[in-house]
Amino acid sequence: MTCCQCQGIESVFNKNMASRELKDYRKRGPDKTTRTLLNALKAAGVEHKSLLDIGGGVGAIQHELAGAGVDTVVNIDASTAYLEAAKHEAIRQGYAERASYHFGDFVTLAPDIAPADIVTLDRVLCCYHDVEALVSLSAARATGLYGLVFPRDVWWIKFFRPLFNALFWITRNPYRFFVHASDTVETLAGQQGLKRRYHKQTFVWQIVVYEREIIIAP
Repeated sequence: MTCCQCQGIESVFNKNMASRELKDYRKRGPDKTTRTLLNALKAAGVEHKSLLDIGGGVGAIQHELAGAGVDTVVNIDASTAYLEAAKHEAIRQGYAERASYHFGDFVTLAPDIAPADIVTLDRVLCCYHDVEALVSLSAARATGLYGLVFPRDVWWIKFFRPLFNALFWITRNPYRFFVHASDTVETLAGQQGLKRRYHKQTFVWQIVVYEREIIIAP
């Protein structure tokens, strides 16, 4: 993988972190923001749909939506440890035959990735430098719903971002944390024919679900 940020992801989101997060998921279920996103998606209807989960971590969204009636799951992640954790949990939950797993940078892999009814990126935009490419390419593959969790672009998040990134610079890790403009994400989603359906904010995060507009010919 040539993307420097993706190399950093592989280092930060390692086997130890994946093991801890999977243990937490099995004990407590999805965390608050992920649960909020899941509830919004389920309210829109997920049965017999296909899911493309980009940067899915240990697979909380995949596991929960597979249990709620999603037919097929495609998981793309730049962390081999997270892919393995998600795969093992899918086997444990009994739906692994309906899932496929791809390692790498989604922006690079995108030409070979088929569209899906539901596309999700849960705390992924903050891990990627090229928001235009990531949002445009992922939104284009959402035939129905497009769900995001990403940081609010407010002063207190922007204040701590360089301090947070300085720690990675000191340890010579190429990973960086990004705070992309909400208006930019909104514009990019709109350019792909998506309209906001749901929006909620916490102190740090915002949860947004877009839906593809259906144009009825006269």
